[in-house]
Amino acid sequence: MGLTASINSALVAYVHYLSIILCISALLFERIQLKPDPNRFEAIRMVVADIVYGLAGLSLLISGILRVKYFGQGGEFYTHNPIFWVKVCLYIFVGILSLYPTITYILWAIPLSKNKLPDVSLNLVSRLRLIINIELFGFAFIPFFATLMARGIGLS
Repeated sequence: MGLTASINSALVAYVHYLSIILCISALLFERIQLKPDPNRFEAIRMVVADIVYGLAGLSLLISGILRVKYFGQGGEFYTHNPIFWVKVCLYIFVGILSLYPTITYILWAIPLSKNKLPDVSLNLVSRLRLIINIELFGFAFIPFFATLMARGIGLS
């Protein structure tokens, strides 16, 4: 592998790792800051944190695909490993789960754009906290499966 290819591989890996950190950080921020009846500034911060989370999740997906196809150990190494598919399914599960909070925050943007506050009940906060806790738990295990997979565990 030439110097340029090595640098590109390192950059894609860096973006991948940074994306994981940003996803977890944004989720932790949401989890800690989430409360009933937020003021305007707090509600806007939650919307922004979810945008960061979404962009980091997209970056994680794109950099992951690039690593599998061009900068990793080759597609065959990954796609023939059942642990790879567990990791992918966990990522998809967390992504689908994140739709509820994202849609909720998008709905907060409507009253915020009209200089009003969103209606955030304790019940909604409890539901969002549960979902975010599950997302955090899922994100905690994605790198674990990646480390198993990178060591060939799961291959016959």
